[in-house]
Amino acid sequence: MDNLPTVRSREWSRTAVQRDLEALVRENRFTIAVVFPIVGAVSLVASAESLLPAPLAYNPLVILFGTLVMRSPLIVGLLPRIDRRVLGWLAALTVYTYAIEVVGVRTGWPYGAFEYGIQLGPMLFGEVPLALPLFFVPLAVNAYLLTLLVLRERAANPAVRLASAIVAVVGIDLVLDPAAVAIGFWAYVPPGGYYGVPLSNYFGWLLSGTVAVVLIDLTFDRTALVERVRSCEFVLDDLVSFVLLWGTINVLYGNWLAAGVAGLLCLALFSTDRYDRDLLSAALPGTGRRN
Repeated sequence: MDNLPTVRSREWSRTAVQRDLEALVRENRFTIAVVFPIVGAVSLVASAESLLPAPLAYNPLVILFGTLVMRSPLIVGLLPRIDRRVLGWLAALTVYTYAIEVVGVRTGWPYGAFEYGIQLGPMLFGEVPLALPLFFVPLAVNAYLLTLLVLRERAANPAVRLASAIVAVVGIDLVLDPAAVAIGFWAYVPPGGYYGVPLSNYFGWLLSGTVAVVLIDLTFDRTALVERVRSCEFVLDDLVSFVLLWGTINVLYGNWLAAGVAGLLCLALFSTDRYDRDLLSAALPGTGRRN
């Protein structure tokens, strides 16, 4: 009983922090979900085309900071559903993410032979970005959450849910990889037929996506997760940022098929009924507080 006030104090503190973080994200939704990815796309293309001075071109701190800001709606949105059990499963997914990437860089399996063109921050073993889980794990989580919202009641069927989420993960990479190759993040040797990306890469993503989706499905209480995702209007804003960032880069480089897949992701987001005119109006600067 002596520890009860301490436990309650911790719960209150966590609730207060969560409330403040949610308010911060809500008040800055437009900046996070629209301004950051557009500015990011322009700056990355300018870096690739040697239009920025050396200190700014591909600046890893800027890249990591921008990525973290765009990930913030997803992280803040899921915080109430993260406990020790979830952290344990996410740790397993993080270890897997590093392991499969190191194997890929060293052996060319399962993605095909590739090499990083720039350093995306500190490199683990001098081979893969230390921040790799920040880049990959949210993509798989976004695909899973989008699937839950789009499928609605059909998501109760595990075969339908998992298969759809895996397809969504591969679809996300159909947008990501061509744009990343275009701006020099990494390159395949030899280049593949899909804007420089080989077919083997998508077999690799099918494998990685399957493992990631299954781990995510095991990680969360699906009922509680669906309730949270349906009640938190900004939780998928990270996917909006992704589509704007990498879709814009694909458009600028004429990767029209990849841009078309980004458009399909947009349609899937609109089908969730959370990105209508009223929500856009509420997300614009200066309107969120009044609403």
